[in-house]
Amino acid sequence: MDGIRVNGLRGVELGVFDLKQSAAFYRGVWGLEEASAQGDAMFLRGTGREHHILTLRERPRAGLAAMNFSARDSGVVEALHAKAKSLGAKITAAPNALPAIAGGGYGFSIETPDGLTLSISADTALHADTIIDRSKPEKLAHIVLNSEDVEKQTRFFCDVLGFRLSDATERMDFVRCSTSHHSIAVARSTGAGVNHMAYEVPSFDGLMRGAGRLKQNGYDIEWGVGRHGPGDNIFTYFVEPNGFVTEYTAEVEQIDEATHMPNDAAYWSRKMPMPDRWGMAIPSKRLREAMQGDLVRDANLRCEDIISRKMAG
Repeated sequence: MDGIRVNGLRGVELGVFDLKQSAAFYRGVWGLEEASAQGDAMFLRGTGREHHILTLRERPRAGLAAMNFSARDSGVVEALHAKAKSLGAKITAAPNALPAIAGGGYGFSIETPDGLTLSISADTALHADTIIDRSKPEKLAHIVLNSEDVEKQTRFFCDVLGFRLSDATERMDFVRCSTSHHSIAVARSTGAGVNHMAYEVPSFDGLMRGAGRLKQNGYDIEWGVGRHGPGDNIFTYFVEPNGFVTEYTAEVEQIDEATHMPNDAAYWSRKMPMPDRWGMAIPSKRLREAMQGDLVRDANLRCEDIISRKMAG
């Protein structure tokens, strides 16, 4: 996978209603730690060296704010910017020095055809230490997006950013920018948005310990424990306080570029008609709604109604 491309998923940025409440969940329950904070934003790290893997920004509406990817160096950042511009991608921020509070570095931002923001950066700060706790996330493993036009989104990630197709099912395309099976998947849906975000823990035991911590804090497993087909990863899914779906995952398939060939929807329909290899895990109704963005959408409508009534009063 040489050439002009991104080489990893760095993190995700979320707009949230209540920064204090969201930070309490992600620090005290989900297992991240504060790396830095400023004003209405907080940057949270995992147990790995990446400066942060989650950014929380307090906003009037909850939603996906951005997805952050890494490039090898500033030269690749410049080359990717030129490539994106030549292919007609919408540039929202030209290459520039990034804020030190967010790890610094050098990068730019673009939009997907569905209007979602991506940032690509290099030379960001890394933590000198790692944290030893297998029940907590090392990194952000992947983001699954909803889209009415899966093929168009897949072409964008592959043509503009250098992703490779790993697998395709009737519902999703899985694309990678590193050796991990997928950093992005795009799911067929009635609209654009985030389906879920998966955080990788070191082992099956770590996943179970993390899931136990969630359950002890009042968060039920909405889907799992199971093992997916594409990616071969073990999973447990939860719904966090804003209505986003979060996943603990482990044992993600690592791709050998020399030998890997993508499997198509027909292959996966024959091999594994269910999304759980073990045949035990069934997603809850609440999780299905959350994956479509219904819970975040409903919360936004309630918030807007409260604000309208206050203004009218």
